[in-house]
Amino acid sequence: MAFDAFALVLAMLALGYLFQRLRVLPGDAARTLNLVVLYVCLPAAVLRYVPRLHLEAALLGVIAVPWLLLGATVVLVGALSRWLKFRRDETAVLLLTVALGNTSFLGYPLTRALVGDDALPYAVVYDQFGTFLILSTFGLWALARYGGEHAPSAREMALRVAKFPPLWALLAGFTVMPADPPAWIDGGLQRLSDALLPLAMLTIGLSVRFALPRDELKPLAAGLVLKLAVMPALALLLVPVLNLHGSMARVTVLEAAMPSMVTAGALAIAHGLAPRLAAAMVGYGLLLSLLTLPLWANGGF
Repeated sequence: MAFDAFALVLAMLALGYLFQRLRVLPGDAARTLNLVVLYVCLPAAVLRYVPRLHLEAALLGVIAVPWLLLGATVVLVGALSRWLKFRRDETAVLLLTVALGNTSFLGYPLTRALVGDDALPYAVVYDQFGTFLILSTFGLWALARYGGEHAPSAREMALRVAKFPPLWALLAGFTVMPADPPAWIDGGLQRLSDALLPLAMLTIGLSVRFALPRDELKPLAAGLVLKLAVMPALALLLVPVLNLHGSMARVTVLEAAMPSMVTAGALAIAHGLAPRLAAAMVGYGLLLSLLTLPLWANGGF
C-alpha cells in the first residue's frame, strides 16, 4: 500500500508538472483544483477520520511541536541572516518557507501512504491547530512587516481562520460526526477522501516552479537545510519529551519534515519578496523531500 501510494504521488506530481510545461490545461486549472481539494476532499477526509480519534492529553504535544518549531525558525533564521548578511526580503522568505510546511496537501496523502490511514487524524491536528493557525497569524504578520502592508488586526486573523472549510469539518468531526456513520455516508466520504491524493499532487505539480537563483544560493541552501533536516531533527528530539509514541510520534516528525508550503511561496512572490528564492524553496524543497520524507517517516522509531 505504501509503495503504491508513493508511486501515485510521484506519478501525479510528474503529470502535473508536464501539464504545466505543455500548457494543456487552462491557466487557472491549479487554482480550480486547489479549491476542489480545499472545499471537498480535505473536509471529507477530516470528517471520515477525525471522529475515530481518541481525545487524549498527548494531542497537546502534537499541537505544541509546530509552534515550538516556529520559535526555533525565528531564532535560527534571524541568526543566519545576521551572520551571512541576507537581505531583508531573503530573511522574510526564509521565515515564511521554513516555518510553514506543506502539511495538508502533501502531508495528508503522504501520512496515509507512509504511516497508514489510522494515523491521518494526527496529521489533521498538526496541520489545523499548528500550520494553518501559524499561517493565519505569524504568516500574515511577516507579510505585513516585510511586504510593506498594514499589520493585520485580530479581527482579520479571526475571520481568515473562520472561513477555512477543513476547520469547520474538524469541529464537526470532534462533535456531531459519529465514528461509524451509515454506510452510504461513509462510502461517499471515502470516495471523496480517496481523491485527495491524486488531485492534491496534480495541483502541486501544476503550481511548482524550479528556478535556481545563483545570487541567492546561500539563503536557498540555508533554507533547505533548515526545512528538510533541522526542523524534523528537532521534532524527533521533542516527541519523547512531549510523551508522543507510535504513530502519533511518526506523524509529528513526518509533518515537521514536509517541504515548504506552496501557498507560503506564492504569498511571498505576490508581495515582491525575493520571488526567485521563494520559488526555489518550494520547487527544490519538494524535489529533495521525495528523498528525505521516507527516511523521516521511519527514522528513530
